[in-house]
Amino acid sequence: MKFNWEGVMPAVTTKFTENDQLDIAMFQKNIQAQVTAGVHGIVLGGTLGEASTLLESEKRQLIKSTLEVVGDKIPILMNIAEQSTRGGIYAAQQAQEDGASGLMMLPPMRYKACDRETIEYFKAVASNTDLPIMIYNNPVDYKIEVSLDMFEELLEQTNIQAVKESTRDTTNITRIKNRFGDRLKIMTGVDTIALESMMLGAEGWVAGLVCAFPEETVAIYELQKAGRIQEAIEIYRWFMPLLELDIHPKLVQNIKLAEAYANIGTEHVRAPRLPLSGSERDEVIMIIEESLKHRPALYDYKK
Repeated sequence: MKFNWEGVMPAVTTKFTENDQLDIAMFQKNIQAQVTAGVHGIVLGGTLGEASTLLESEKRQLIKSTLEVVGDKIPILMNIAEQSTRGGIYAAQQAQEDGASGLMMLPPMRYKACDRETIEYFKAVASNTDLPIMIYNNPVDYKIEVSLDMFEELLEQTNIQAVKESTRDTTNITRIKNRFGDRLKIMTGVDTIALESMMLGAEGWVAGLVCAFPEETVAIYELQKAGRIQEAIEIYRWFMPLLELDIHPKLVQNIKLAEAYANIGTEHVRAPRLPLSGSERDEVIMIIEESLKHRPALYDYKK
């Protein structure tokens, strides 16, 4: 499959049953909702996918179950978040064998690698797979920043092709474009600055609240791409209180609660995470319910 780094790519949640097993039926229901809305790819096993809690066999099952829904319509990316270079290489090769179309890669987990170690980690994995790779650059949460100088060296690997830009500094988009042009594609990774990031040149959006609101997310992308900025802004302004649920330590619980309200998910998370409770849950419910009361009629965005 030819890989296009553009459009909306949901970082989907992993669905669990009350007994802490994969809930494949609900997982596939959500994936189908994403496809119906017109997303351009699916990202599995990311932060929202509770990657650190998943068994190898479960990651393999997620790829298989996603392929059953999407076939060859859109690409599937598996996130690589491993503690060792050896583990990263193995996970990448396993994802390729299982049918993933591409990879999203975090720096080494737990150990705070220096610049040289981070570069060598990414290059080692990239040189051991044919899959196209998007580097997830999120120094806010993962404490390692991939600088432009580091990307200069990383781009010697032809299959390192994109960045999930989550520095939360929109000026970084212009810096990347000025330095690398189209050689390094940009997928914005922060919901609350997604529209402005795309207007500045990001090719797409690895989104979070899309898990519960796929049509609104795709509408914003398609409208801004068509130059219908004011229409995109109207939806984006409505969306903002929900999008802010993504930039929170409990983003997984927040978004799973929103999915439950949208009838395309459940609140079940894997321990040590626990579902929201008390006033914390009440506050998120208030945001969701208030947003649903004023859910906008969408402009025609489907082509």
